[in-house]
Amino acid sequence: MKDAPKGRGSKKPYENKATLTVYLVLRVLVILVLVRAVLRRDFESVFFCGLTLVLMLLPSIFTRSLQIELPSTLEIIILLFIFSAEILGELNSFYVRVPNWDTMLHTINGFLCAAIGFALVDMLNRSDRFSFKLSPVYLALVAFCFSMTVGVLWEFFEYSGDRFLGLDMQKDTVVNAIHSVELDETRTNRVITISDIADVIIVHSDGSQEALGLGGYLDIGINDTMKDLFVNFIGAVVFSIIGYFYVKEKGKGRFAARFIPRVRGKWSQEENRRNP
Repeated sequence: MKDAPKGRGSKKPYENKATLTVYLVLRVLVILVLVRAVLRRDFESVFFCGLTLVLMLLPSIFTRSLQIELPSTLEIIILLFIFSAEILGELNSFYVRVPNWDTMLHTINGFLCAAIGFALVDMLNRSDRFSFKLSPVYLALVAFCFSMTVGVLWEFFEYSGDRFLGLDMQKDTVVNAIHSVELDETRTNRVITISDIADVIIVHSDGSQEALGLGGYLDIGINDTMKDLFVNFIGAVVFSIIGYFYVKEKGKGRFAARFIPRVRGKWSQEENRRNP
């Protein structure tokens, strides 16, 4: 057998120097955090560090098992995303300390999931083993729907964690007004509005009361969920548009190619000829 032509199609996982550098730096940082957690007997943090190390291996595992090639830009974003979500977000409380940290990650997640969904269908679209051929519009639509589906499933996961494990994955929001038919004593589906809410007082079963000092009413999860889905929507739309023009121009778009995984071999060689 002849050796496969050298080029993008023969690139091994983390062979790119920039990707390898980012991977090693992040891995060292995670290990340092892990050692600190062990010394402090903080086993929850130990678990998150171990999970992060495993997640950072997934791009390499997938590229080898599925025989695909992840562009270096996409690999670096995935690695930074994992580190930002687990180490910075969870262990260093960036979700609480840094404004819009969760929003930023959900936007990136929408973009990345759209890229993955687009790549999966694009690979089938180019294969001679499948008879269907989707237009650029349908490819972009599938990428968008894939990203939104992942976003919805993640919100189901967050709700399940809060509902059954007593977590707070769906972060609460303080609001100053509520609108609810549950407050309608006539039971005629009339919306009752309570505005200018300054605080919430909790009445315990023994009759004791406790003011929370929130400065408003504590909304449980719904605002966070809708915000996460909305920014996921924005990320999905942005990549779907990029992917549309990538297919429309028959793979000549260099910017989109930085985010779209490719199958090694024939398709990568064809792309090399289009983008020398």
